[in-house]
Amino acid sequence: MAAFIVGLAKAGLKGSSILAVVLLALAFGSKASTGLMLLLFIFGDVLAVGYYKRHVKWEYLFKFAPAIIIGILIAVYFGKSLDEASFKFWMAAIIVISVMFMFWRERYANRSFPNTWWFAGPVGIAAGFSTMIGNLAGGFSNLFFLSTGLSKNDIIGTSSWLFLFINLFKLPFHIWVWGTVTYASFCQDLYLMPAVIIGFIVGVKLVAKFNEKYYRIFLLVTTAIGASLILFN
Repeated sequence: MAAFIVGLAKAGLKGSSILAVVLLALAFGSKASTGLMLLLFIFGDVLAVGYYKRHVKWEYLFKFAPAIIIGILIAVYFGKSLDEASFKFWMAAIIVISVMFMFWRERYANRSFPNTWWFAGPVGIAAGFSTMIGNLAGGFSNLFFLSTGLSKNDIIGTSSWLFLFINLFKLPFHIWVWGTVTYASFCQDLYLMPAVIIGFIVGVKLVAKFNEKYYRIFLLVTTAIGASLILFN
């Protein structure tokens, strides 16, 4: 189910990846699940880049990416020393914060956010820290891309390229610093990748047709419940 939802998210149903992170963390543990999820995300990014390759605005990618890299490096330094309990707490906290950001985005969807470096910088650092700790940059990246005024397909295409680069940048740290990506996790992901493909195909069809209003409300509520399960399980 988590791998299927990854496919949905990478096809353009932004925000649903948080639920996938929750499910995988409950199945494999908070820290171990980050390595499993990273490989699924990279596979989904490749699918998304291939499908939305014509929809990319490079100037926004280059504006946002440096701050995300800084956030990743901060998380690498602090995340290595976190035990499982602390890691679980911060993952749950970041999920809750991401949900709050997404609720805030829904409330102020008709307002313009500042599309400037001082806005992109802090949001990008938060996204980088979140994506390294728990593959949870979606809420922050959505906030940034909302500020750009880009069309739906341009947001999907630009964010797909952005996260392909970012997730590949994270990969060496997961292999050699945290040890969360191993041969065993790679083999496990091979079994899950067909579900990502199915989810992506379904997601592409839903992006143009699905009424997202009630879906987002449902998703935010279930994600908040999932964060609580991670925190107290």
